[in-house]
Amino acid sequence: MNIYIYDKTFEGLLTVVFDAYFCRVFPDVLCSEAEILPLFYNEVVHSYTDTEKSERVWNGLQKKLSKLALSTLTMAWLSELPQVDMLLFRYIRKAIDSPQSIETNFGDPDVLEVTKTWKKVSGERHKVMQFLRFQKTVDDIYFAAMEPIYNVLPLVLDHLKDRFGGQKWLLYDLKRQYGYYYDLSAIEKVHFNNKEEHFISGFLSGELMEEDEELFQRMWKQYFKSIAIKERINSKLHRQHMPVRFWKYLTEKQ
Repeated sequence: MNIYIYDKTFEGLLTVVFDAYFCRVFPDVLCSEAEILPLFYNEVVHSYTDTEKSERVWNGLQKKLSKLALSTLTMAWLSELPQVDMLLFRYIRKAIDSPQSIETNFGDPDVLEVTKTWKKVSGERHKVMQFLRFQKTVDDIYFAAMEPIYNVLPLVLDHLKDRFGGQKWLLYDLKRQYGYYYDLSAIEKVHFNNKEEHFISGFLSGELMEEDEELFQRMWKQYFKSIAIKERINSKLHRQHMPVRFWKYLTEKQ
């Protein structure tokens, strides 16, 4: 059993691919420095993230896979599922070694699993875009927080910039404790050392809200209630299209 230890980043994974081909030693297990190694193994290789190496592997993949397949790879990585790195390594190795494109070979279990993972992440991305609810702060910044199953915040940034390009906003992942801030010109990844209440609950306190924000929230709740037709309420269908796990972030469900 061969073990590669790396920093658990996508660039690090591409570096592992480069090192594996260079050394002709291919991993059976991928670990981080903090993980406990299996009891029995043949060799441990420490692979350190190298931008030049990762770019060479990525450029090579661009010759073997379509843009859609490359997007599938990166989105599958954002699933953060157990062993997804080993799954992607096997996929990348097959793509490199195969004389033909493997991306539609769904008879291959790794190709099929990568595609399934991509669909899960893509679905979560669409749900986040549907169910985000912004709150306006006294600093004229629109704040929205959520706790998605997968790490999809990077996948919704272009949509938000196109849709809300004329206002400052902060999108925050409560689970992973990071976010993105847009200042009308650029998007910056941000972390906060001081965990204030809104970075835990996802809701602004009264003193942080813009003066009319609470009024607009009450108006939205009333509008949501008034357009509902009691005789046509279908709770099962409602939960299917608006999963319960998102309700705690929706103004109209408070």
